[in-house]
Amino acid sequence: MADASPKFRPPDLLPPAAAGELSVSHDGLDFWQFMVAGSIAGVVEHTAMFPVDTLKTRMQAGSPPCQPPVGLRQALRSILRVEGPLGLYRGLGAMGLGAGPAHAVYFSVYEISKELLSQGNPNNPVAHASSGVLATVASDAVFTPMDTVKQRLQLKSSPYKGVADCVGRVLREEGIRAFFASYRTTVVMNAPYTAVHFATYEAAKRGLMEFSPDSANDERLVVHATAGAAAGALAAAVTTPLDVVKTQLQCQIFVSVIKLLNIVRSLPMMLSS
Repeated sequence: MADASPKFRPPDLLPPAAAGELSVSHDGLDFWQFMVAGSIAGVVEHTAMFPVDTLKTRMQAGSPPCQPPVGLRQALRSILRVEGPLGLYRGLGAMGLGAGPAHAVYFSVYEISKELLSQGNPNNPVAHASSGVLATVASDAVFTPMDTVKQRLQLKSSPYKGVADCVGRVLREEGIRAFFASYRTTVVMNAPYTAVHFATYEAAKRGLMEFSPDSANDERLVVHATAGAAAGALAAAVTTPLDVVKTQLQCQIFVSVIKLLNIVRSLPMMLSS
């Protein structure tokens, strides 16, 4: 007798229990739901990690000439001493404006691409990696302008009063191209990041669920979190050097001015010695 398993029948003809199983297997979300879920996930992620991102930006932007690179403790002490705890969240508004739309695009493009490229083989790592690359090319075009604003606001001695002031001054003084100065570098960085991240994530998630199939549904959150942590750590290790280049490009003019001012301030001391 031919196999009439429910998994081969259209979802609208399935009984509630079977439809739920299919929904779990394929996430069961429409396009707009991917966008909303991705947007919320992006804002929560960036908000939670924003203090760390501020420290990273300060360290990557560089230190004054003839001085050792800024370390984590030095950057943290400097921010807390001069700006207080709120200094760790300077630029949060720009992040919020960019992260929501960018992650909506990111996750919706990823899920649609994965569905199209994985036909016949849902566990294909090449399809997962390719979908991640397509997702980051689209989302970076949305996020890069606000990321540039965010990083300029995060810098030490930033002259900008806020998001609106930064956007207005950059447009007047540098033109719209300044917002996209790091786009190519960002794509070159994020393309391998997402390729490694999603390929690792899907493989780790599948391995964890196969390790304990009986409790896969009960431990779904733990599985996603563990797989995501492993994928993120590996992808970050691969792409951090390019992240430094991206930060330098986004802040290059402002950082150059700050370094020039530091040199001018030190001239009297240098001459007197």
